[in-house]
Amino acid sequence: MKHLSYIFILMMFALGNAQTGLYNQGNLGIHQEGKIGFHTHLINDGVIDDAEGLAGFYSAANIIEVSGAFPATFYDTEFMTQNGVLLNTTMNVENNANFITGDVLTFRNQPSNTLNFLATSFSTGEADISKVDGYASINNLQNFTFPIGDVVQLRPLILNSNATNAVAKCAYFFEDPNTAATFATGFNTNIKSETIGEVSTVEFWHLEGSVPSTISISWNARSNIGALTDDPNNVVAVGWSKAINQWVSLGGTSTGDLTQGFAVSASFVPDDYEIITFSGAGEPSDIINLDNYLVTPNGDGINDVLEFPELALSPNNHMRIFDRYGLKVFDQRNYVNEFGGFANGNSLVLNKDEGLPAGVYFYIISMDDLGLDFQGFLYLASQNAN
Repeated sequence: MKHLSYIFILMMFALGNAQTGLYNQGNLGIHQEGKIGFHTHLINDGVIDDAEGLAGFYSAANIIEVSGAFPATFYDTEFMTQNGVLLNTTMNVENNANFITGDVLTFRNQPSNTLNFLATSFSTGEADISKVDGYASINNLQNFTFPIGDVVQLRPLILNSNATNAVAKCAYFFEDPNTAATFATGFNTNIKSETIGEVSTVEFWHLEGSVPSTISISWNARSNIGALTDDPNNVVAVGWSKAINQWVSLGGTSTGDLTQGFAVSASFVPDDYEIITFSGAGEPSDIINLDNYLVTPNGDGINDVLEFPELALSPNNHMRIFDRYGLKVFDQRNYVNEFGGFANGNSLVLNKDEGLPAGVYFYIISMDDLGLDFQGFLYLASQNAN
């Protein structure tokens, strides 16, 4: 059981507009089952790192600012604000960051200030209404879904690395790469290798990391993929190479249609590239579109599992199912109707025993006996749908 050691807290009017702030100049800890709620600004010039309880940030009106000489480290955090939590210094998460309402805000021109996830930590609840609008980072994690976006939408990047990342960080930009506001120079979408076509002028991600990795990035209607290609199977992730100062393909595959889908890259070192986005003319994927399916795992014997009669022709097969952001939630070789709404084998999927949330998912099937690949959509109803 942890205990509160030495606390020195002052209410002060150090910030503009006569707003109060909670000032820590000592050593603040939280009991293992303890909770603390911040309804005002936090100025941390002391130590907040001996904590195993919950720290919540709550405000119905004003932005809550977190500042000070030292990062604040919390075990569990939750964010429920109207206008967000602004980080003027890094905030560390040891276990869980729970997004409810309101964004965690960081300045994109100050990437040293992040919501930072330490080893074994994770996030829950991120959505369009609550996420990191700016930079999130990780320490000593190998695989991670960055819960990032802009003021309007959640636009995560899924990182799968070959080894543990000592440090990696990422932010999403709903900007034209040609005129990227927070970078020293723009990234001309007309300067590119001959193997890629049109490069997106709508959005990009900035990812830092030194470990060879693959990524998954998703597109939606706002991405305007139809301006790049009329065939979503041609979409590919591309990066601005620091070595040759031009856009190059990151390889990999893509799945989806022109309004939603995702691209999974081949392995690359993130630090070799300034920014990452989509191109519409990658190497075409030889994938045949199948029908869309409904899965209603309610025990009534109808559509309780995902069935493909065609697989009787190819017992040697490989089934993969992804969510709309490109996170792989199911992976089964020699598939025989095993998917009933539950994830398998992916440590990034939370609460596996409760089943996956209702929604649209993508599937890819490799029929190894026939040398064919198929893809399509499925809609998963809630586990208790009638």
